[in-house]
Amino acid sequence: MTQQAPTPSTGSTTDGRQTAGLPVIDLSLAAGDADDRTRLHDDLRAAATEVGFFQLTGHGITAGETAALTDAMRAFFALPEADRLAVSNLNSPHFRGYTRTGDERTGGSQDWRDQLDIGAELPPHVPAPGEPPYWWLEGPNQWPEALPELRTAALHWIDRLSAVAGRLLHELLASIGARPDFYDHAFAGHPHLRLKLVRYPGTAPDGAGQGVGAHKDYGFITLLLQDGVGGLQVEREGGGFLEVPPMEGAFVVNLGELLEVATDGYLKATNHRVVSPAGARERFSVPFFYNPRLDAHIEPLDFPLAHHAPGATQDPGNPLFADFGRNELKGYLRAHPEVTRRHHADLLESGSR
Repeated sequence: MTQQAPTPSTGSTTDGRQTAGLPVIDLSLAAGDADDRTRLHDDLRAAATEVGFFQLTGHGITAGETAALTDAMRAFFALPEADRLAVSNLNSPHFRGYTRTGDERTGGSQDWRDQLDIGAELPPHVPAPGEPPYWWLEGPNQWPEALPELRTAALHWIDRLSAVAGRLLHELLASIGARPDFYDHAFAGHPHLRLKLVRYPGTAPDGAGQGVGAHKDYGFITLLLQDGVGGLQVEREGGGFLEVPPMEGAFVVNLGELLEVATDGYLKATNHRVVSPAGARERFSVPFFYNPRLDAHIEPLDFPLAHHAPGATQDPGNPLFADFGRNELKGYLRAHPEVTRRHHADLLESGSR
């Protein structure tokens, strides 16, 4: 049943931010009786159409699984810089590996964080003549030799959260009267599952507070594990940003742009950002991106409430394509300019963004 998150609404701050709890969705209600499932679907529909963000409990991920991942993540960021740079994403045409603080960009501006990009462990797919260039995004990960436990924990996390996200997507589609398995074909085979281990090392030396700039996610569903520091903010419909207070044992869930486009705006993808923690305080987070295959063509969703759809958001600077891989590659080319220049300069020259 939906309940209010622990931190109550406290109105506006002096800089226009607002604080309030997100809706809390208990996924375990999916295994309940008819009344439980009705409550779950009512709560999901409200959260997904009004906010586009919610806290998810009842997901079945244990504290032990979470600790295994977060302990390995902290151990990675505690490695000497030379060890982290040994798995730099500059080595990878697949955009896998470590990104130094400040080397990623959102909206053209520097993000003050460092991270390790991980995906499903697959052989490299170098596009053959005539194949779309987005196949460069499929390939192997880079792992630090000193931390074999990181590989084990990260790949286990991808498997477990993929199952959670798949259940959640089925319940979300059912909540708006669509066939729960409508998009199963888009995830068949090798869906494009991605994981980031992220550290925000405090405020940038120039005082800029952009941990990561305001953006929407491209794909279907994001499940975020955040620590207790805070800093995630969600854009409000009327302007300003809503603080998302950490909630122990819950994932912050947001919907991606493909679901908004597929439902003509009925399901909502919402801008969000992270403000850097003050001073030298660190913040750690783990976003997991549940995305379809790179070559999946996303058909408009057939659902009975489509006539209530307000229309998807249009951004001339960021056109969206029905082929997921085109959107994903465009995002990586923009976010990682050094990797792009080193491995994919031809894509920039040809305008494949």
